[in-house]
Amino acid sequence: MIAKAKINNQGRIVLPAECREAAGMAPGAEVMVEVVGVGELRLRTKAEAIRKAQAIVARYIPKDRDLVSELIVERRKEAARE
Repeated sequence: MIAKAKINNQGRIVLPAECREAAGMAPGAEVMVEVVGVGELRLRTKAEAIRKAQAIVARYIPKDRDLVSELIVERRKEAARE
């Protein structure tokens, strides 16, 4: 989908409703703005940015490894030392 929008004097842009809806972005949603190249930006919802980051990390972590449990054990050891 392609739509046009203008940047106003305050640097704001209104995303067309059909684009927001197609991307799953609700009014008031927090979005991440990434500069992809000269004249090009990428918008992602916060949830989508987190999902992408998790997918990148998952490529390097074995499926049977539980990082959350490891962190909890580590924090408990640190707390016991204090």
